[in-house]
Amino acid sequence: MLPLPEERSLLAKLTLPLNRCNVPAPVLASLAYQQYPVSLQLDGIETFYPELFERLVVCPDARQRVDIFNDYMAVRFRLPEAQLAPRPDADPVPRPQSHYRKLLLGWLFDSDSDAGAVWRQWVESRFGLRTVYHHQPISDSESAAYLRYMQAYARASYQTNDLVGQLDLLYCFCQYQLAHLYPLQQHLTLYRGSTEAPKYQVQQQPVLLLNNLSSCSSDVDEAYRFGPKVVELQVPLTKIVCFDTLLPRGLNGEQEYMVLGGIYKAKQVW
Repeated sequence: MLPLPEERSLLAKLTLPLNRCNVPAPVLASLAYQQYPVSLQLDGIETFYPELFERLVVCPDARQRVDIFNDYMAVRFRLPEAQLAPRPDADPVPRPQSHYRKLLLGWLFDSDSDAGAVWRQWVESRFGLRTVYHHQPISDSESAAYLRYMQAYARASYQTNDLVGQLDLLYCFCQYQLAHLYPLQQHLTLYRGSTEAPKYQVQQQPVLLLNNLSSCSSDVDEAYRFGPKVVELQVPLTKIVCFDTLLPRGLNGEQEYMVLGGIYKAKQVW
């Protein structure tokens, strides 16, 4: 299904020419993908982290899978809670200043924070979806707004241990858990509140342009907390990066879902 000219012009604003997954960015951001999603596979995951998924496959209990994931992440990335065997002849084990859990908290408190910049830069690099807003609109990579956004990313990613790899695995674990929670579904109904109604239309139907990573809620009343204009979205499971109950002490509040951006058909509910 080829996008219409009006949709192509919107996709050009939202996508980059390259990404590191199996679906090109213009397809991933399109209305066709929203309606007919396919699995998203990040490059190199099975090659670099096979042992994690070997352990998950043989575990039938969702809560135990969370423990497996947390333990693996702690040891693999030398996080503060990791139980690493001491070696008297070795230097102290360096601990990263930031990690995926701190980034989740940073996003929860303020998606335009330095932590939010890390999240959005990760989405750009992995999925090829452009950051079009961080504190302010970002027109292109030559703008002052983009420079400030990259400075925020650099501050938050300094002295860390492969944050990109950590977020890769968090996304893959989220997809693994969603597949078990909703084995017969491809979409979830989510809501997004703002101060403005959708500005764009495709074939005379309102569409919402989401930033490359945005927050939605599964509770319509929670969505109203973020603005009086609330829309209902059918979000592909594959475009959910994290959700409120995925991890203990993760996104606890507002029934929040972190959703990859693009063009979405939007049903007005106000």
